[in-house]
Amino acid sequence: MNIQKLMKQAQQMQAKMQRELEQLEVEASTGGGMVSVKVSGHKQLLSVTIDPEVLDPEDPEMLQDLIVAAVNEATRKVDETVQEQMGAMTGGMGLPGMF
Repeated sequence: MNIQKLMKQAQQMQAKMQRELEQLEVEASTGGGMVSVKVSGHKQLLSVTIDPEVLDPEDPEMLQDLIVAAVNEATRKVDETVQEQMGAMTGGMGLPGMF
């Protein structure tokens, strides 16, 4: 395969992936839905929703833990989605182990 053609194809794939990441939004929740977060494809936190029932002034650590867990789960889902999309894009290129 021509190296220039391969480079052009890689650049096109990168541009496509960037466009898809800009549109990607992933949601995750913890505590049975008590805390929900939305994260962009670029792993920017977009929103946090907290059920008022979880607001306990005596136990702020529980809420903190739920928020951290939800954000971590959402960013894990972004990583998983990106890997799946990269695999789908590079599958036909014949470049094993590149992504």
